Amino acid sequence: MNNTIDTGSETSSDETQPQQKAPSFTQVMLSVFAAAFGVQTDKNYERDFSTGKPLAYIFGGLLFTTLFVLTIAGIVSLVLP
Repeated sequence: MNNTIDTGSETSSDETQPQQKAPSFTQVMLSVFAAAFGVQTDKNYERDFSTGKPLAYIFGGLLFTTLFVLTIAGIVSLVLP
């Protein structure tokens, strides 16, 4: 049985890091674009998973996918008679 008392004097690593704000819409879309092509940086990856909200990335992924499919469909319709 451990009889130690937690005094709260220890600091966790979360308290020593400055608070980061949530990524902007532009940052979310750039992260989605980079992730789609597999070129996401570790720094952005950490930012996305530590401060980003999943709904923003889901929406960004759906938006990117829709625009990508429409772009490919447009190119194909221009090339084929």
